[in-house]
Amino acid sequence: MEVVDEGIDRLVEDSKDLQQQSKALDKLTDHVEDRQLDISRVQEAMASIAASSEADLNAMKLREKELAAVKINAGDIDIIADELEMDKKVAERTLREHKGDAVAAVRHLLR
Repeated sequence: MEVVDEGIDRLVEDSKDLQQQSKALDKLTDHVEDRQLDISRVQEAMASIAASSEADLNAMKLREKELAAVKINAGDIDIIADELEMDKKVAERTLREHKGDAVAAVRHLLR
């Protein structure tokens, strides 16, 4: 009879543990279900992201215009590309970024 009593005591104890776990889980899920998404905050965040992206794009376009306006010597492009064994587009871009200064461009490329 003692074995049966111990088994019943364990079942009751296990049942209490399960009830406590169930209550704890209910508290967690109730908390999450009560939260609602604030649509205006989402829209503000989306607008902010879009504005930031547009500003980055405009800055990039402005930078490209500035680089295109830099006067460079075509011979410098050829020399840099040939001597450093690189694509002429990379040599030209680096030369433009260094305002046509071939020495500064080569130093930058050799770093």
